[in-house]
Amino acid sequence: MNSVHHIQPQRFKSIWISDTHLGSKECKAEYLLNFLNSTESENLFLLGDIVDIWSYRKNKYWPQLHTDIIRTILDKAKKGTRVVYIPGNHDEMIKDYTGRMFGDVEIMQRHIHITAEGKKLLLIHGDEFDHLIQYSKILCTLGDWSYTGLLKINQVINFLRRKAGIPYWSFASYLKKRVKGAREHIERFENIVTAEAQRLHVDGVVCGHIHHMEMHIKNNILYCNDGDWVENCTSLVEHHNGKLEIIHYSEQTQALKSCHNNIIVEAA
Repeated sequence: MNSVHHIQPQRFKSIWISDTHLGSKECKAEYLLNFLNSTESENLFLLGDIVDIWSYRKNKYWPQLHTDIIRTILDKAKKGTRVVYIPGNHDEMIKDYTGRMFGDVEIMQRHIHITAEGKKLLLIHGDEFDHLIQYSKILCTLGDWSYTGLLKINQVINFLRRKAGIPYWSFASYLKKRVKGAREHIERFENIVTAEAQRLHVDGVVCGHIHHMEMHIKNNILYCNDGDWVENCTSLVEHHNGKLEIIHYSEQTQALKSCHNNIIVEAA
């Protein structure tokens, strides 16, 4: 009889995911579902834009994979994982249910998590501190259209790269790092978010929203952005000793089906 070897899931104390944009064609749903199935955690924090209601209203796009992701999250909550959902701007309708339970999932506006090392982390989506969203819905919509266009260009580029056997590369992330206006916007966002963390006397902040994974000390505050699942496929995790890492589930990783450890550590 042939023996079957089961790949053991990676176990963490906490996992942070945001900006999955379920309901949009840009969501890397297959990678996200595989990531969820290959990991376990005591806490699963969903930091907003999990469901892209804006996109769904326009395109009515909702494949079976997106339903499978929702079911997987609900199943984790039912089996004992603490799942906390903090809505963002693309799923802002869910903010009406703040303080309630959706099955076994807690809906919160924000939350303070204490790590295994005793560090206090403010958990938010981040849209309330984005000056474009805070002061102009029109500018926000224009920005969303521009970003969607970038993602479509990104898809074409990476389709050609796959055909040529070249690894995945994020054109949108490249522009964020190189274009002065984008970099300045990220800097302003980080300053405002860390200032709020200082006001609340916490040690750090974990957010999403701007689709730019990052982990560094900013204004004496640990700033963590867990990235997204439309271009970067990244998540923040807490190990049981309290260590935080950003991990990157990429197309290159997806191809390594024979590997037992198919999660790449992006930053320590």
